[in-house]
Amino acid sequence: MNALEDNAFTREWRRVAAQIEKPRAIVCVSAHWTTRGTSVSGTKSPETIHDFYGFPQSLFDVRYPAPGDELLAQKIARMVKSAHVHFDPAYGLDHGSWSVLRVMYPAADVPTLQLSLDVTRPGEFHYHVGRELASLRDEGVLVIGSGNIVHNLREFDFRNPAPATWAMRADTLVRDKILAKDHQALMHWHDLGSDVARAVPTPEHYLPLLYVLGMQRDGDSVSFFNETVQSAISMTSIQIAGA
Repeated sequence: MNALEDNAFTREWRRVAAQIEKPRAIVCVSAHWTTRGTSVSGTKSPETIHDFYGFPQSLFDVRYPAPGDELLAQKIARMVKSAHVHFDPAYGLDHGSWSVLRVMYPAADVPTLQLSLDVTRPGEFHYHVGRELASLRDEGVLVIGSGNIVHNLREFDFRNPAPATWAMRADTLVRDKILAKDHQALMHWHDLGSDVARAVPTPEHYLPLLYVLGMQRDGDSVSFFNETVQSAISMTSIQIAGA
């Protein structure tokens, strides 16, 4: 519902968009496109995918008509050497992308595509794909990892959004590892203790973080915003930017 609301989270997304140079294109690694193998979307006019149920009709009515970028998709497929990247001419923009982007870039005038998550591969794989794509930063491409540090819907209390103690500990631990640039530990999140294991019951919402960390360079600034835990979901956002 953040896609429709004016709240603290959306105001921060708008602030970040206003603060950075408008990108020439956007690549989003969304928790909601999981595949066997890695795919990149290459459609000229991506459809708005409503990959959820049980929400008000107003959310299903949302359209985000950003153009695609077939040439960029083909380039990404060539840049990744650690895996064969499948070119998907049909996949559009799922809510992991458009729910954030319609707030950041409401004009929908920035070419946007998605890179899928091969959930059969370990953390190192996702991190190194990010490293292989790091030069996109030099071409005015904004890369967004859309997920959550803590995402445990089974334990989410819809009646009481007060942060669970274990969820706060997990969020803090991962943020500390990011600040320490301990990427090795973050690639092996399974070894970070019971709180993180509880925070990441399935990997798809955590893995987008590894692509962004793989693109980090020495001298980059790292900052956090939306540092909020609601029950068993963390809204913490990370911005990595060049000097």
